[in-house]
Amino acid sequence: MKSIRPVLAPSRRFWLDGITRSQLDNGALRRCIDRWPVTGLTFNAGVFADAIRSSPAYDAAIREKLKKDVLGEALLFALALEDIRCAADLFRPLYDHTHGVDGWVSLEASPLLAHDPACTLAAVKHLHARAGRSNLYVKIPGTTACLPAVEEAIFAGIPVNVTLLFSRDQYLAAADAFLSGIERRIASGLAPDVHSVASLHVGSWEAVATEGVPEAINGQLGMAVAAHVYHAWRELLDSSRWVRARDAGVKPQRLVWASVEQWENKDPAGRCTGLLAFRDTVINVSEGTLGAFADHGEPGVAQATCGRDGEGTPAPVTGAGIDINALAGRLQQDAAASQVNSWIDMMGVIASRSAALAPAM
Repeated sequence: MKSIRPVLAPSRRFWLDGITRSQLDNGALRRCIDRWPVTGLTFNAGVFADAIRSSPAYDAAIREKLKKDVLGEALLFALALEDIRCAADLFRPLYDHTHGVDGWVSLEASPLLAHDPACTLAAVKHLHARAGRSNLYVKIPGTTACLPAVEEAIFAGIPVNVTLLFSRDQYLAAADAFLSGIERRIASGLAPDVHSVASLHVGSWEAVATEGVPEAINGQLGMAVAAHVYHAWRELLDSSRWVRARDAGVKPQRLVWASVEQWENKDPAGRCTGLLAFRDTVINVSEGTLGAFADHGEPGVAQATCGRDGEGTPAPVTGAGIDINALAGRLQQDAAASQVNSWIDMMGVIASRSAALAPAM
């Protein structure tokens, strides 16, 4: 497999979607960082659960923690934080070299708390302090319920990855929460350089591609929405509100294109090539999709335009009778429910593995 460093402009970056103990122990993550433009990663509950279920990599750590009566969700976070700290340390030279632009890892608080912003905020603060790494984003869903937690976390100086965003309007609401937290820090005389990213789950639009969407634009919704959000991001960076924040020393809230694994059976390299046309953004990919791009991909021109009609609809869906905001709301609700299910499944895997290892202690 060839390296893809030579074909990428400096502003184009990948994050790995998921981290496992095996990738850390066998040097796979180190090799990804050295060979490919991998500048960060996110914790993935499904990948983590599969690793615990299917390999002995975590067994020794689980036995050790069971002896100390660390169980359930406490055990889950103890294991995950060990991985995240190791990954953060591998990315730390890049974080230092780029002054915090690159070199990040990302871990979520329990999605079981997502209905309660106060509990979410408390969990985010606890998790970030416990991790003890400056280059850690804590994920907070960009739902209406959790946006206050985003603002409060930023005000508290905690870097935030705002997730579960599916449209321009949802992105702008997340950006407003970020900037509101920053503006409160400035007004309070606090350092304003708190980093954040906004994760757009563009691949999830494939899920609605066959539900009343005209065949002529089938498969184009994800790229169309990505272009629409990118256009809004560029407009925001040109706004007087952002200029004031920038002049105070604030770094842009970067866009991360997520859920692209849902494109893996539909030309993943080609879809990622389209996303690479959006400069200064990040693509969050599985190792398989990254490998496919390394074999076949080259930076290209996005297939979707940034044009908009009077209602702010992405150009490819103009006149098709599609309510983008309604669909985005449904996707966000479904994704939040899916996160809860994945978390519960992961807890079940932890419990099962703990029960299997306990008699051997």
